[in-house]
Amino acid sequence: MAFNNAPLVLIPGLLCDERLWAHQKATLEHSRPICIPDVSLDASIAQMAERTLDEAPPFFALAALSMGGYVAMEIMRQAPGRVMKLALLDTMVRPDDEARAKARRGLLALAQMGRFKGVTPQLLPRLVHPRCTGTPIADTVQAMAQTIGKEGFVRQQQAIIERADYRPVLETIAVPTLIVVGQNDEITPPAESEEIHRGIPHSRLVVLAECGHLPPLEHPQLTTQLLIRWLDESPTGP
Repeated sequence: MAFNNAPLVLIPGLLCDERLWAHQKATLEHSRPICIPDVSLDASIAQMAERTLDEAPPFFALAALSMGGYVAMEIMRQAPGRVMKLALLDTMVRPDDEARAKARRGLLALAQMGRFKGVTPQLLPRLVHPRCTGTPIADTVQAMAQTIGKEGFVRQQQAIIERADYRPVLETIAVPTLIVVGQNDEITPPAESEEIHRGIPHSRLVVLAECGHLPPLEHPQLTTQLLIRWLDESPTGP
């Protein structure tokens, strides 16, 4: 297999599905196989990683956003030899602090009581830059959440709450690594990506202006261009 033609695995985030990666898939699937696992079916990050590994080719480039980033880090712990390149978008590696964990448990309890509302108009400004509200981008975000639904949300939140601390994995990563974050991301702010960048030797960090938590939707062309450059990088580094 040519290094620069590696199959590509794209892992969505919380309440997201393959629509998150629509532009990237449409552009890149002509040059390589694309695999987008369903990460709404399992209740632990480890199980999500195992499902992804089962569905993926033997060797692949791996790009992941938010919760998908936790799955990617678990893959780097379980099967690092299968990953040829790594891209982490708007994610973090440290466990939740108590305030964030408490907020997640509150959302989980509400969902289990039947009060799951998906991504509401009130929540959208935390997920995307203000320029994206009231646009088809916002419609896609809300539609993905409705598709994942209450049961998928409960499984995903449980998995996130119980995830491991992936900071020790950072220094073990030796493949070309791209880190991308929206400058206006309120969910996983740029400081989280800066920590990942410091921890992974020879990684490259890109901060996107006028962008919230979902670069593949908010800046689809730019995100695709960044992934193409990353895929074209040599195995010796960025």
